[in-house]
Amino acid sequence: MQLIRGLHNINGAMQNGVATIGNFDGVHLGHQQLLGQTAQLAKQLKLPAIAITFEPQPAEYFKPAEAPARLTRLREKVLAISQYAPVDYLLCLAFNPKLASLTPMEFIRHILVDKLALRYLITGDDFRFGYQRQGDIALLKNAGEQYDFSVQQASALVRHNQRVSSTKIRDYLAKGELTAAQEMLGRNYSLSGQVVRGDQRGRQLGFPTANIFLKRKVSPLAGVYAVKVYGITEYPLLGVANVGTRPTVDGTRSLLEVYLFNFSQDIYGLHLRVEFMVKIRPEYKFSSLEALKNQIAEDAKMAKSILQAN
Repeated sequence: MQLIRGLHNINGAMQNGVATIGNFDGVHLGHQQLLGQTAQLAKQLKLPAIAITFEPQPAEYFKPAEAPARLTRLREKVLAISQYAPVDYLLCLAFNPKLASLTPMEFIRHILVDKLALRYLITGDDFRFGYQRQGDIALLKNAGEQYDFSVQQASALVRHNQRVSSTKIRDYLAKGELTAAQEMLGRNYSLSGQVVRGDQRGRQLGFPTANIFLKRKVSPLAGVYAVKVYGITEYPLLGVANVGTRPTVDGTRSLLEVYLFNFSQDIYGLHLRVEFMVKIRPEYKFSSLEALKNQIAEDAKMAKSILQAN
């Protein structure tokens, strides 16, 4: 899969293809089904398969202070789509004042017709687009007849009588219901990022941690977890992780801290993926560093027991 940033980078190989459009936050099973249908039709017709997404997500552009927690940053989204959906291109459009002001018909003419010369479009059943979300599936089908492209509407994916959605997954993660989130994602939830130097407080407490800034306004989960960590060796390493602001030491910035069992190598600068297996407890503010140290020891003991059992 090739990542294309911006309309100006669209090339002839991308034209006359089959596309789908969405935020694809989390790249959950519903997204995978939609992307898979797009790729399958494109393969049958021997046309390019294209997924179109936006950065930032529209909700983050219009109401940044109220936007929901991101399940996947762009890098995570690209990796997930390349792994779980065999599309040829991921077209990422900057969601800016110009794009936000396009009417539905301007969006269709300028992007789908003039730039992509689209042949087929597959959308979710709740797809809305254009200025003030005025565009819908009926408008798309009418425009398709006018501009000679076909529109298909995919059905929502349902699991246990619930629609698979990014919103529901956020709710599960916030409640610590990781198994329920996993059933909608099709995999364990993970966060990724580069290991940076911290204040060395974990080392002082006897539990040196790999620190990763989450680079998002709101984290979809918080607390202490048993985790598996990828990106250091060819197999996952086991550990215990805290996601939060570290209130005991008056922290303010959201941070992912991971203590790896039986590990002491220098891994600054490595890009890790931390997979969350079981939530152990919420994040607390302790009365002293000694109390925090004792709790970390208990957390590590419990995480080891959970991971060994699995």
